[in-house]
Amino acid sequence: MNGLVIKSTGSWYDVKTPDGNIIKSRVRGKFKIQGMKVTNPVAVGDQVVMDLEDDGQGIIHTIAPRENYLIRRSTRKTAFGHILASNIDLAVVIATITFPRTSLGFIDRFLVAAESFRIPALLVINKSDMWDDDAREYVKLLEDIYANVGVDFITISAIDGKNMDSLLQKLKNKTSLVAGHSGVGKSTILNTLSPEIAQKTAEVSTYANKGTHTTTFAEMFEIAENTNVIDTPGIKELGLMDIYNEEISHFFPEMRDLFGQCKFHNCTHTHEPGCAVMDAVEKGEISMSRFESYLSMMDGSDSHR
Repeated sequence: MNGLVIKSTGSWYDVKTPDGNIIKSRVRGKFKIQGMKVTNPVAVGDQVVMDLEDDGQGIIHTIAPRENYLIRRSTRKTAFGHILASNIDLAVVIATITFPRTSLGFIDRFLVAAESFRIPALLVINKSDMWDDDAREYVKLLEDIYANVGVDFITISAIDGKNMDSLLQKLKNKTSLVAGHSGVGKSTILNTLSPEIAQKTAEVSTYANKGTHTTTFAEMFEIAENTNVIDTPGIKELGLMDIYNEEISHFFPEMRDLFGQCKFHNCTHTHEPGCAVMDAVEKGEISMSRFESYLSMMDGSDSHR
């Protein structure tokens, strides 16, 4: 029997069959994917083949080849990755500029992870109802930075409904992964887009200015016909996985455009003389925040917060 994994709780999976039935399923014994060290061999978005047992539960034994997936370094087992979701059409990062503040390093790491699989990305800045004039000016700066590198960008307020119709249009007829720090409003956004979802929400702590985890497991929701959204647990850190240092600049479009223009063919764009990338940064053609994100990824530091 074939099916689509729509929810993962670690050891159990909800698998939706072509006729719409949901079958509680698990994998038999140790299930490994050749060449991959991951904490979750089966991910939401996977097309799987399973056997049906007498009690109506499924046993997953095959995963169909994935078109793509988003992966991050496991926070518990650093040599392993954790797959956020697979077979997605759009990677959506939800960010806020206050309460809590999303670092640009986190946004850039997410965009690099998506770009490594050529997955189109959408940057959503939520909580516009809380902005003053300075905040609006800062958001305009962010829009300029990311528009210049081809990232789709939208500002919304899930609380007062601003631009929620526009967001829905961007998600239409796609399977989208939605990710972000805890407290940025992912669950509220999903509840607004489709009230039937009824994801649990929580207040952001005023003491730490951080959100609390309300989404425990990755789960796919159908918010409109042919329109699916995968909600993921709040991500505190986004450690890159399966990307080597010499590849990182490939996933910054503004750096990729300058390939072949550096003095040295193996330029790392960190210290070499005659570096076209550093020259572009100096001229303001590449944003300093993006370049700092690149340097952070290159030195392996986890200053992405």
